[in-house]
Amino acid sequence: MSNPISYAFKKAKSEKRPALLTYTVAGDRSKKQSLEILKSISEEVDILEIGVPHNTPVADGSQIQTSSYRAIKNGIKVNDIFKIVKDFKKFDKYKPVILMGYYNMIFQYGENEFLRKCKISGVNGLIVVDLPWPENKKFASKCKKKSIFFIQLLSPTTTQNRLKKIIKDSHEMIYFISMLSTTGGKLKVSSKEILSNYDKIKKINSKKNVVIGFGITEKTIKSLKKADGLVVGSAICREITNSIKKGQNPVTNVYNVVNRLKNKIK
Repeated sequence: MSNPISYAFKKAKSEKRPALLTYTVAGDRSKKQSLEILKSISEEVDILEIGVPHNTPVADGSQIQTSSYRAIKNGIKVNDIFKIVKDFKKFDKYKPVILMGYYNMIFQYGENEFLRKCKISGVNGLIVVDLPWPENKKFASKCKKKSIFFIQLLSPTTTQNRLKKIIKDSHEMIYFISMLSTTGGKLKVSSKEILSNYDKIKKINSKKNVVIGFGITEKTIKSLKKADGLVVGSAICREITNSIKKGQNPVTNVYNVVNRLKNKIK
């Protein structure tokens, strides 16, 4: 059976829209609520990205850091994350799940054991922020053998020569970081410039699904709907934080945000 991530992109394309990817931190605000949020938004979302909380995140902006600290404070462990994924897959076995985290966690767990647990729990893809190409080639190959997509990262400063090599080695999905910033920063470059960089990537290999992440909000998402997929993370983490501060239900409020995002790209 092919990876459900491929099917998610095909479905979005058949509906003439980009795939919507959401990012939430596993265990925020609690393991139970984290799972409830995933269940509530799964119908609106094409692919779910689940962040592994890290106490020294290099790419995460303040909103995601706040979510991570809440989850760590509540004692979230890697095995808890696998359980959240497994429990979610019992609810919706076809919805693709991507885990996003840092290599130290995989190294400590042991690459082979980590991938075995990914397979058992239903993880379909991995983004490892601090394991760049070509250092990731060996691990990406292990992922492929397990039918798990290893998702390569590209940025606006990736040279043309390096772009070609990474794209050639990449699996079916690639993550393009829209700007040089941590997540959740204001979009510092125009949508036109982001799409120009996106087009350069697509020209190298139009068959690869390229998603754009960083700086995507309800205000900016519509202007980037030409992309194969769009990732929204900090806006969702911010909503969870705001809901907690106001004593409201994050599950309902996050669903409303995701619903509005989806309507903007239909």
